Amino acid sequence: MQRMMMSRTPLVNSTTAAPADCIIHGMLPDLALGDVVRMRKPHPCGSSEWNVVRLGADIGLTCRGCGHRILLPRRDLAKRMKHGANRGSHEPPAS
Repeated sequence: MQRMMMSRTPLVNSTTAAPADCIIHGMLPDLALGDVVRMRKPHPCGSSEWNVVRLGADIGLTCRGCGHRILLPRRDLAKRMKHGANRGSHEPPAS
Protein backbone atom coordinates (compact mmCIF):
# COMPACT_ATOMS: atom_id res chain seq x y z
CA MET A 1 0.00 0.00 0.00
CA GLN A 2 1.39 3.35 -1.00
CA ARG A 3 1.14 6.41 1.20
CA MET A 4 0.25 9.72 -0.33
CA MET A 5 2.44 12.60 0.66
CA MET A 6 0.68 15.86 1.32
CA SER A 7 2.52 18.85 -0.04
CA ARG A 8 3.39 21.44 2.55
CA THR A 9 2.93 24.85 1.08
CA PRO A 10 3.71 27.84 3.23
CA LEU A 11 0.73 29.85 4.37
CA VAL A 12 0.45 33.28 2.86
CA ASN A 13 0.82 35.92 5.53
CA SER A 14 -1.14 38.99 4.56
CA THR A 15 -0.09 41.98 6.62
CA THR A 16 -2.34 44.46 4.84
CA ALA A 17 -5.56 45.14 6.66
CA ALA A 18 -8.85 45.51 4.84
CA PRO A 19 -10.98 48.63 5.43
CA ALA A 20 -13.04 48.68 8.63
CA ASP A 21 -16.35 48.55 6.76
CA CYS A 22 -15.31 45.62 4.58
CA ILE A 23 -17.81 42.80 4.91
CA ILE A 24 -16.99 41.00 1.68
CA HIS A 25 -13.77 39.50 3.05
CA GLY A 26 -15.46 38.17 6.19
CA MET A 27 -14.40 41.03 8.43
CA LEU A 28 -16.77 42.01 11.19
CA PRO A 29 -18.13 45.55 11.02
CA ASP A 30 -16.62 48.34 13.10
CA LEU A 31 -19.61 50.02 14.75
CA ALA A 32 -20.26 52.79 17.27
CA LEU A 33 -23.36 53.72 19.25
CA GLY A 34 -25.78 55.77 17.20
CA ASP A 35 -24.63 54.45 13.82
CA VAL A 36 -27.30 53.79 11.21
CA VAL A 37 -27.07 50.34 9.62
CA ARG A 38 -28.79 49.46 6.33
CA MET A 39 -29.92 45.83 6.02
CA ARG A 40 -30.32 43.77 2.85
CA LYS A 41 -33.95 42.83 3.53
CA PRO A 42 -36.47 45.34 4.88
CA HIS A 43 -38.24 44.89 8.21
CA PRO A 44 -41.97 44.01 7.91
CA CYS A 45 -42.76 47.67 8.68
CA GLY A 46 -40.97 48.61 5.43
CA SER A 47 -37.81 50.23 6.84
CA SER A 48 -34.33 48.90 6.01
CA GLU A 49 -32.47 51.20 8.44
CA TRP A 50 -31.60 50.36 12.04
CA ASN A 51 -29.90 52.37 14.83
CA VAL A 52 -27.11 50.74 16.85
CA VAL A 53 -28.07 50.97 20.55
CA ARG A 54 -25.84 48.30 22.15
CA LEU A 55 -22.33 47.03 21.43
CA GLY A 56 -20.68 43.83 22.58
CA ALA A 57 -20.68 40.25 21.41
CA ASP A 58 -24.29 40.89 20.38
CA ILE A 59 -25.26 44.12 18.65
CA GLY A 60 -28.50 45.80 19.76
CA LEU A 61 -30.49 47.41 16.95
CA THR A 62 -33.64 49.53 16.90
CA CYS A 63 -35.75 49.76 13.75
CA ARG A 64 -35.99 53.36 12.50
CA GLY A 65 -39.49 52.72 11.16
CA CYS A 66 -41.39 51.15 14.05
CA GLY A 67 -38.95 51.13 17.01
CA HIS A 68 -38.69 47.32 17.27
CA ARG A 69 -35.53 46.21 19.15
CA ILE A 70 -33.45 43.14 18.31
CA LEU A 71 -30.10 41.62 19.32
CA LEU A 72 -27.91 40.07 16.62
CA PRO A 73 -24.51 38.39 16.94
CA ARG A 74 -21.79 40.33 15.10
CA ARG A 75 -21.35 37.62 12.47
CA ASP A 76 -25.07 37.55 11.64
CA LEU A 77 -25.14 41.34 11.41
CA ALA A 78 -22.15 41.29 9.04
CA LYS A 79 -24.03 38.88 6.75
CA ARG A 80 -27.28 40.87 6.83
CA MET A 81 -25.81 44.35 6.32
CA LYS A 82 -26.02 45.91 2.89
CA HIS A 83 -22.82 47.93 3.34
CA GLY A 84 -20.98 49.92 6.03
CA ALA A 85 -22.69 51.95 8.73
CA ASN A 86 -23.37 55.67 8.42
CA ARG A 87 -21.73 57.61 11.21
CA GLY A 88 -23.40 60.52 12.94
CA SER A 89 -26.90 60.09 11.53
CA HIS A 90 -28.86 60.59 14.75
CA GLU A 91 -31.92 62.25 13.20
CA PRO A 92 -35.22 60.30 13.15
CA PRO A 93 -36.51 58.98 9.83
CA ALA A 94 -38.81 61.17 7.74
CA SER A 95 -42.41 59.92 7.88
